Amino acid sequence: MAPSKKAGKKGAAATSKKAGGAAGKVAKADWKEGFKKKQVGVSDMTLLTTITNEAVNENLEKRWKNGEIYTYIGSVLISVNPFRDLGIYTDEVLQRYKGKNRLEVPPHVFAIAESAYYNMNAYHENQCVIISGESGAGKTEAAKRIMQYIAAVSGGRDSSIQEIKDMVLATNPLLESFGCAKTLRNNNSSRHGKYLEIMFNDHGEPIGAQITNYLLEKGRVVGQVENERNFHIFYQFTKAATDEQREAFGLQTPEAYAYTSLSNCLDVPGIDDTHDFSETIKAMQVIGLSDYEQNEIFRMLAIILWLGNVQYSEKDDGNAEIADTSVTDFVAYLMEVDAAQVQRALTTKIVETQRGGRRGSVYDVPLNPAQASAGRDALAKAIYNNLFEWIVSKINVSMKPRTATAQLIGILDIFGFEIFEDNSFEQLCINYVNEKLQQIFIELTLKTEQEEYVREQIKWTPIKYFNNKIVCDLIEEKRPPGIFAALNDACATAHADPTAADNSFVQRMASLSSNPHFEARGAQFLVKHYAGDVMYNVSGMTDKNKDVLVKDLLDLIGASGNGFLQGLFPDRPDPNSKKRPPTASDRIKASAGALVENLMRAQPSYIRTIKPNQNRSATEYDTKAVLHQVKYLGLQENIRVRRAGFAYRNTFEKMVERFYLLSPATSYAGEYIWQGDARTACERILTDTGIAREEWQMGVTKAFIKNPETLFALETMRDRYWHNMAGRIQRAWRNYMRYKHECARRIQRFWKNNKESIEYAKIRDYGHQILAGRKERRRFSLLGYRRFMGDYLDINGKSALGEELAEACGLGREKVTFSSRGQLLVSKFGRSSKPSPRFLVLTEKALYIVVTNVKDGQAVTTVERKIPLITIKSISMSNLRDDWMVFNLGPTEEGDPIVSCVFKTELTTHILRLTQASVDVHIGPMISYNKKKEKKAEIKFIKDETVPRGDVYKSHTVHVPSGEPPTSQSKPVPRPKVGVVRPITQGKLLRKGGPSDRPAPSAVSRPKPAAQPLPGKSTPAAAVKPPSAVSSTPSASSAPRAPPPPPGRAAAPPPPPPPPEPEVELYKAKYPFQGQEGEMSLEKDDIVELVEKDNNGWWLVKKDGVEAWAPNNYLELVPPKPKAAAPPPPPPPPPAAKRPTPSAPGAPAAPKLGGGPALKSVSADPSAKPVAVFPGMAAGNGSAAPWKKTAATHAAESSADSTPAASRPGSSLAPKPPVAAKPKPGPPPLASKPAVGGAPKVGAKPPVPAAARPAAGAPKPKAGGVAKPPAVGGQMDLAAVLARRAQRLAEDE
Repeated sequence: MAPSKKAGKKGAAATSKKAGGAAGKVAKADWKEGFKKKQVGVSDMTLLTTITNEAVNENLEKRWKNGEIYTYIGSVLISVNPFRDLGIYTDEVLQRYKGKNRLEVPPHVFAIAESAYYNMNAYHENQCVIISGESGAGKTEAAKRIMQYIAAVSGGRDSSIQEIKDMVLATNPLLESFGCAKTLRNNNSSRHGKYLEIMFNDHGEPIGAQITNYLLEKGRVVGQVENERNFHIFYQFTKAATDEQREAFGLQTPEAYAYTSLSNCLDVPGIDDTHDFSETIKAMQVIGLSDYEQNEIFRMLAIILWLGNVQYSEKDDGNAEIADTSVTDFVAYLMEVDAAQVQRALTTKIVETQRGGRRGSVYDVPLNPAQASAGRDALAKAIYNNLFEWIVSKINVSMKPRTATAQLIGILDIFGFEIFEDNSFEQLCINYVNEKLQQIFIELTLKTEQEEYVREQIKWTPIKYFNNKIVCDLIEEKRPPGIFAALNDACATAHADPTAADNSFVQRMASLSSNPHFEARGAQFLVKHYAGDVMYNVSGMTDKNKDVLVKDLLDLIGASGNGFLQGLFPDRPDPNSKKRPPTASDRIKASAGALVENLMRAQPSYIRTIKPNQNRSATEYDTKAVLHQVKYLGLQENIRVRRAGFAYRNTFEKMVERFYLLSPATSYAGEYIWQGDARTACERILTDTGIAREEWQMGVTKAFIKNPETLFALETMRDRYWHNMAGRIQRAWRNYMRYKHECARRIQRFWKNNKESIEYAKIRDYGHQILAGRKERRRFSLLGYRRFMGDYLDINGKSALGEELAEACGLGREKVTFSSRGQLLVSKFGRSSKPSPRFLVLTEKALYIVVTNVKDGQAVTTVERKIPLITIKSISMSNLRDDWMVFNLGPTEEGDPIVSCVFKTELTTHILRLTQASVDVHIGPMISYNKKKEKKAEIKFIKDETVPRGDVYKSHTVHVPSGEPPTSQSKPVPRPKVGVVRPITQGKLLRKGGPSDRPAPSAVSRPKPAAQPLPGKSTPAAAVKPPSAVSSTPSASSAPRAPPPPPGRAAAPPPPPPPPEPEVELYKAKYPFQGQEGEMSLEKDDIVELVEKDNNGWWLVKKDGVEAWAPNNYLELVPPKPKAAAPPPPPPPPPAAKRPTPSAPGAPAAPKLGGGPALKSVSADPSAKPVAVFPGMAAGNGSAAPWKKTAATHAAESSADSTPAASRPGSSLAPKPPVAAKPKPGPPPLASKPAVGGAPKVGAKPPVPAAARPAAGAPKPKAGGVAKPPAVGGQMDLAAVLARRAQRLAEDE
């Protein structure tokens, strides 16, 4: 039994909480268990210890008195009418049965409906629910609840589907009003049979329905026994009609009409006729009856009521005359015929002679009061019967399926077995239909089952049972003639006189005396039905069997000016036809045969209803009456067959098609792979699922499963298979996404921590371009960590000193680009010039020289000089490593400022950036400047190795030691300290592997078995095509290939000539280098082969067949040797030796770039240490990282690179494999949008003569298109994108 979702979640939570030592701990008892409702008796009577009728009755009584009205016998539901509302049909209760098998929930009619609906969808077979039992046992209520459940769970948001659901539910109040009545045994007794078929599409959504009507008890229209009522609609109409209807139809209360008042029962406890009439009107509107059609229906009811008030008196000659002609005049008005014609048709009969000398003569024969009353009643019964059939046909037209029907569910609600004090033709027909239904039950549950066990060679213990076929043959057989055949013969031979016909019928039944289930008793006869012995009265049977309206009344209807009334009688008998018209027994026999045929084509579910007492009491349990019903329903035999037999069976092909997923031997990745026959496959499935051998048997063509619990277990396993597959996919995807997000978070964290450093490094690279190799460099200026930070005094950060300087300069909100300490060469009168400390502040508009002096014992900071940037003509510096610079301003009073600043290159860089490089930079052995106005002066720079540090100014001469060569570039960022890198613990990769040449063991999966077609089908089970073994484009999921030969080497044809020189660049190591993992260790003068250049200071080189990374400033180019004459070209290599560029999974293949060497395909290793995002950047230990080369160098080298810069890791902590470029795929095409505003086209509805059809209240579908799916493609390389963005910013500047 599958656990509920709630229970599953609790179990999962408990497992996670108790992990680590508490696995074997017994769960604590739940105190709420003591408050749960205790089960009374057994819910499935196959579990009874004693199988007797008395034990069954005792179990039903216990449960009924405890409010448990439903009990199972296997899959058969036993329902005992509670005669009260138990509150067990609410939406909340309904939802508890949705999607559950019957063993997961208590017995209920909803469980039968769920089983039928599930089996229809799962096995694609028609279903039917057969509800049987005597009158008042609850058959109609059970049918309504089944319709309620199917409408609630069948889904479908389309307005047409909802409309069908509303119509199906609306048939209940409509047909109850016109087809149900209060009887002595039941306040809402169905006086007709109804078989409702609900059609479904292949999605399990209702698309239509059809109702078949059986044997309306039309005799109830004209007469009822004491304390019974006519059909409900007459009382609803007379009590709740509108004033307009009362005016138009002369309507009065039910006491005024003979057809509704003679039985002295006008009101029924628990029935509100006024409320029910409003529900009937609503149902008519939902079905689609127009106002005109509704009005005409009520006109027909008024005609019937007024016909019942036509009374006769006897004249002196014994003939009948109408006592009150005003009644017939009003009937004529309603029928729209002449009043005299109505009077004549109700008091006389036209007779035409058939033989003798006056053959063909026509006579008007007057009727006596009894004959006239019979003719009046016949007209009323004919109008009501045809009106009822018209309503049913109208319902069927409205519910006609709009689309193709895949399956259907039939619900049979038919009159129950009846035994009255006076039983006539109606009871014979009703009990005959019940005999046919009992025969179906016996055929399908007992006889057919045992025959199938013998045919399939199944071990089986036979069960004795009563077969009622002998009773059905007694009633319906033609040869020897049965009761119906004798009745038809009597009607044909003595058709003129009813009494003579009845006597003929008695004589003909004498031939049935040999049947043990028949006894003739004069004017009565007894039939021993399965439900009991019934004594039938012969009187009037032949007349009821004729069921023909006399010609006079048909002519009266034909003369009517009311088209609706004429439409109720479309088929009029042909007077010249010699063929005997069908009798009532013929029609009921044909209807019962068609019903049986329909039911036999569907998979049945049974509901056996039991009436606990005859008084409709909610507390009285009549043990004797229930025991009688238990006996004739055959519940004891049903239990014995159920316990001895097999609950489920199906062909091997169907079993394999349904359950092949459950065995690894028959399925792989959802495909059927078994190569044997269906029998062996079915046996393997049942064996692999671990089902006990005694629970199933293999027949000749079918597999048999003993208990329904076993079938439910198989279904649960199948459901779990899909849930497990979906769970595995979701789990792998979530792991992958967690891993991906963790990687992205690290990339983002590294980027946030270092993006500003990249910008500062770009400014530094611009400073290199400004100097252009003309000035010696200080060693500390070339450090790998050196950045042009700009605001070294933190003025923008509002430090204490920064705020003081900003206030002195009056900056306000103006941002500072550069700030630093420096020295200004100050000349004093009569003395030599001397450097003096100053603060240098550079904004977007000016350069401020700020000085701090002591005044009155306090330090006062003031602006000594403000130099607008537009006044700076040029900047002069020496070509040595000193820190002096002159801002040439032209002739000024103060002269050109001479400044010493350790960040001279950075200050110059910022000034050029702010002035768009409009300031010239002069570099030479001496610098000249203006002292005052146009007075020129020079400062010489002398290289002096005796200067210990910095430089020394004295008398216009600066002594400075030697520095680094002018062409020096910034050093690569030193390798960070080796530390413990935090591994990625969030999620994992979908496939294990790593950046190495060795393929991961898990990368090579076992060969996939070939898909086989399912038994009886020509195509493989799964629609998913297996991937091809050979693919032209490598993917991430492919097995790693063997290393291809080195690029550029051609295979030599035999005989092999001397190998050609490799057309690759060779480099020699200038210094020794001790590499770590993923780096190439070098000795001085080692020769290596260049595989790929990168602009981050690291190149991919190859030595002795091993590729690794090496710093480019440790290498120098080996001049190429002169080439000899080229030999003839060798033949091209085979295609398999080609090295395609690997592409990201799901992305198009990367285009080949620039003729560089091909790249090797690698796979990721989930256990590998994380790598930094940018080349040389540490993972998280606070170390610095190497930075980009100059923009000019990068631009020169990028054309020769085979992959874009920064598209691969460059950390010293992990190997540096090449990764192909990942072109961004285009978004997928948009799905087509549905038409806007168009309601679904439905089948044709009946014409609406007077008013538009009312809306059913179903919501219309909203117009709109299909949402655009997200673009799916290769995974974006974030590092490469960010690096390329930084590169573009540098090029733009």
